[in-house]
Amino acid sequence: MAAQTPEQKATQAQLKEIFKRMDGHQAQEIREAYYKAMDGLRALSEALEIADARQPQAAGPLLGEHLYAVQALDAMRPSQLGVIL
Repeated sequence: MAAQTPEQKATQAQLKEIFKRMDGHQAQEIREAYYKAMDGLRALSEALEIADARQPQAAGPLLGEHLYAVQALDAMRPSQLGVIL
């Protein structure tokens, strides 16, 4: 795991403080939505990749959709939310 930047540490500290003060139900809703989204994107990415490989001519539109799911996962990588949840 890469060392955290000062900006990442500051963001994590802010998020932790926000979640401490937040209504517990709202915090739980965010936590569940985050994990559901991440798990869903991983599952979608894998399913599309497998489905594409099973097509008579692979590297078609299903692979393109797989790449969008991968991009969505990559876009979430810098998020510090998962670190503190």
